[in-house]
Amino acid sequence: MDDVVRASQPPLNHRASTPGIIARRNPQHTMAQSQQTSERTLVALIADEDSTTGLLLAGIGNVDEAGEKNFYIVDNTTSVSDIEEAFNRYTQERKDVGILLINQHIADKIRPIVDRYTQAFPALLEIPSKDHPYDPAKDSVLKRVQKLFGE
Repeated sequence: MDDVVRASQPPLNHRASTPGIIARRNPQHTMAQSQQTSERTLVALIADEDSTTGLLLAGIGNVDEAGEKNFYIVDNTTSVSDIEEAFNRYTQERKDVGILLINQHIADKIRPIVDRYTQAFPALLEIPSKDHPYDPAKDSVLKRVQKLFGE
């Protein structure tokens, strides 16, 4: 009976649901999965200086006890291997990152790696920058969604 939850009180909007409805918990959702997602509290960023400055001013910046930052600034002198290293650090090594934001023009530099990335966590979002507008045709996540819906 652990997988059954019975509503004991009506919700505030009583028309939305009826008291006494039985809802089953998802057996796939284990405590370990819940714990894994609850540890992923940071937004990481791989971006140009302007995007990084804006998002740091918005409050996403974090430096942990080991001095690891949750952002990586890319400029004209940054090598592709350095961008790949930052991407792998945030997607594979860091277990505290829930969302990874990357400027789309920077994602284009490592497009094969970005296109192969299919993990749920951290969620990968390509964002525009001041000098490079967003192009939906390049976004790997959007391409996968369109493929799922047969578009």
